[in-house]
Amino acid sequence: MSEGVTLKLENLIRMRAAARGLELGARRRVLSRQAGGYLSVYHGRGMEFDEVRAYQAGDDARTIDWRVTARRGRPHTKLFREERERPVLFLVDLHPGMLFGSRVQYKSVLAGRLCAILGWAAVNAGDRVGGIVQGADGHREIYPATREVGLLSMLKAMVQLQPTRPGDMINGRLDDALARMVRIVLPGSMVVIFSDFRELGNSAEKYLSALVRHNDVIGALLYDPLEATPPPPGLYHLGTSRHYMTVDTGRASAFGQWQRQYQLHCEKIRSICSRHAIHFMKIATTDPMVPALRSGLARQNKIND
Repeated sequence: MSEGVTLKLENLIRMRAAARGLELGARRRVLSRQAGGYLSVYHGRGMEFDEVRAYQAGDDARTIDWRVTARRGRPHTKLFREERERPVLFLVDLHPGMLFGSRVQYKSVLAGRLCAILGWAAVNAGDRVGGIVQGADGHREIYPATREVGLLSMLKAMVQLQPTRPGDMINGRLDDALARMVRIVLPGSMVVIFSDFRELGNSAEKYLSALVRHNDVIGALLYDPLEATPPPPGLYHLGTSRHYMTVDTGRASAFGQWQRQYQLHCEKIRSICSRHAIHFMKIATTDPMVPALRSGLARQNKIND
């Protein structure tokens, strides 16, 4: 598991090969001045057909839609939309609790690797990449940039802000990251959240609601199998130096409570995503990453079709 303990920039860069053939999903058609989208009657390079409307003085006669004109009895012209790269933003949650994994890799490493794979898929599709990396000792905001610029900044930020030591979890810290995402995201973007959602607070739904208003949002719940199923019967010492406890998994009540806590957490996040039309994915530290992403994104594409 030594390779799954630390995020390394060279490994994240090499994941471009794994992203080949991975589709990020349907694009939402949103027009906004803030996003720079606009309609035009002039069909040039980098333009796609959008809709038909009644002919107005000054419109180019070459764009008249003669079939619609004949059917409706008055001139109509075609409108075109400039094709622009879609912003794809990632929120990568690297709080101290993500420094955990019983097999294959830590949750923090899984989050970074998944972001790298989807990031390279976005770059390969010609999208702009940016986002927010939330660590224990700070955060980094990367505004979407074309080619590899935005993604490389994200990868470097993840390496720099990844957790290196255990620490206490802070309720609501993820809410702060969501609030920052609301401030930097542009309408028509895709937002992907990689987190175990253990630091979700009371304000989260307000920010999630704002995010989905004009964007496609995916929530990827990351977990380790040990969180879902307790270890074999025995005494286990858990926690940090400030919050320390001993659990006896040999007791039926402790075993059942362990499983219920995990199930309740999963259902809470799934329910929040359902309420706000956020696509929900669940990926374990032991899952093959590319197949897990492809399966999750395929379900999202099916929903959007």
